[in-house]
Amino acid sequence: MAPLMLVLDVGPLPESALAAAARFHAEVLPRAQAALIGGADPLTLVFAPADHTHRAWRLAAVQALAREHAPRRVNALASADPAAIDSARRWLESAPGVTGQLLPLDSHGAGTVVTSAA
Repeated sequence: MAPLMLVLDVGPLPESALAAAARFHAEVLPRAQAALIGGADPLTLVFAPADHTHRAWRLAAVQALAREHAPRRVNALASADPAAIDSARRWLESAPGVTGQLLPLDSHGAGTVVTSAA
C-alpha cells in the first residue's frame, strides 16, 4: 500500500502564542495524531504566518509528533502563499530524511546564489 501523503491546514489560531498553543493542542493535535495512526506519511502541517513568539511551541509540537510516530515523517510549513506551500510540500514528500522541521516560507524565493570566484 502506498503511503498516504497528507497536508493538514491548521487553520486560524489566536494571536497570542499561549492561546494559540492551547488551541492547537486541544483541537489540531488530536486530528494530526489520528492521521498518523491512520497511515499518513508524510504529514505536513500548514500554519499561518505568525510572529517569533510562536516558533518555539510550533517546533516543539512538530518534533514531538515526529518522534512519537517515527518512522512516519512530520513537518510543518508557515505560510499564506499557496504556491510556496505546494512547492515545499512536493519537496518534503521527495525528501525521505527530513522530519521534525518547521519551515517558514515566503513568496520571494531564495534570490541569487552568490559564490566566491576561484
